[in-house]
Amino acid sequence: MSNLLYIGNKLSDHGYTSTSIETLGSFLEAEGFTVHYASSQKNIFLRMLEMVYVTLRYGKKVDYVLIDTYSTKNFWYAFIISQICRLLRVKYIPKLHGGDLPNRLRKSSYWCDLIFNNAYQNIAPSPYLFEAFKEKGYPNLIHIPNSIELEKYDFQIRKFDVPRILWVRSFSQIYNPILAVKVLLTLKKQFPTAELCMVGPKKDDSYDATVAFAKEHQVEVKFTGKLTKAEWADLSKNYNLFLNTTHFDNTPVSVIEAMALGLPVVSTNVGGIPFLLQHEKNALLVADNDLEAMVYQIERLFSEPELSNSLVANAFDLVQAFDWNVIRKQWIDLLR
Repeated sequence: MSNLLYIGNKLSDHGYTSTSIETLGSFLEAEGFTVHYASSQKNIFLRMLEMVYVTLRYGKKVDYVLIDTYSTKNFWYAFIISQICRLLRVKYIPKLHGGDLPNRLRKSSYWCDLIFNNAYQNIAPSPYLFEAFKEKGYPNLIHIPNSIELEKYDFQIRKFDVPRILWVRSFSQIYNPILAVKVLLTLKKQFPTAELCMVGPKKDDSYDATVAFAKEHQVEVKFTGKLTKAEWADLSKNYNLFLNTTHFDNTPVSVIEAMALGLPVVSTNVGGIPFLLQHEKNALLVADNDLEAMVYQIERLFSEPELSNSLVANAFDLVQAFDWNVIRKQWIDLLR
C-alpha cells in the first residue's frame, strides 16, 4: 500500500469536532496505508508552520499528499501546501469541504486555479461541489462521498408523541444554532414538554449568544459540549428528530449519521443539502432561516405518522451508499 501525508485540522484533542483528517485517515490506516499527519497545533500560525515543515520533511517520501481544502481562512494553508507539493513534484489531492467553497472559486479564481488545475485529483464529496468545480472547468475531478461505518450506528424506532429535538454541530455562526432555540420556543406553544439538546464544541461567539438567548426567554435547553460519535449516537436514543439549521452546507456527516440512527431530518435547503436530501422523500426541507416553515415541517412529523415513517425508511435506504464498505474501493483504487 502507498505512503500518504494527510494535511488538515487534526484538532479533536483540543475540544473540536473530529474532521475528515481523523475519520478518513483512520479508515485508510485500517486498509493498510501508512499515513503521516499535520497538524494538531491549536494555534493557526503554529499549525501552518508545522504543515509546511512536515510537507518538506515527508514530501519526497510519500506517494500522495491529501489536503483538506476549505473555503474560509484555512483555504490558504491548502494553497501553500499545494504549491510546496508542486515544487517537490509530489502528487497532491485536495479533498474539498464546505458549502461556501463555490464562493471561494469566484472570489479567488487565480489562487484556486493554481491549486486545482495542478492537482493529481480533486475529490468532491458531494454532487454539489462536483458540479461547482466542473462548471469552472477543473480537470481530474472525482466524486467520492463522505462515509461512515454503518455497523456502528444503532437504528432505533422512534415514538412521535412530543418533539424531542437533537442538534449536532459546532457552535458557529454559519450553522445558525440560535434558530434551534427559536424553533423550540415556538413549538412549546403546541407542545409544552418539547425538548432540545444541542451537541457540539464552541467555535465562535454564537455559543454564548445561543445560551444567552435561551436564558433570556427562560427556555430549558441541554448543552452537552463536544461528544464523541459514540456518545452522541447513544444520546440520540432519547430524541425523535434531528434538526439542521445551517446557513451553508455541503454533505454534513452528522445528517448522514442521524439518518443511520433512524432520526427523521428537518433541514435548511442550502448548499449541498438539496443534492443529498429530497423534500418529503427522505427529509423535510425549508428555506434558510425560515423559522415559521421549520416549525410547520416539524409539526407535520407529529401529525402525519405515515410521512414520518416513510421519511425514516427512505433515509435509511439512502445512507447505505455512504457505508465505508461501499466507499473504500474508490479510495483504494485512487491511492494504491
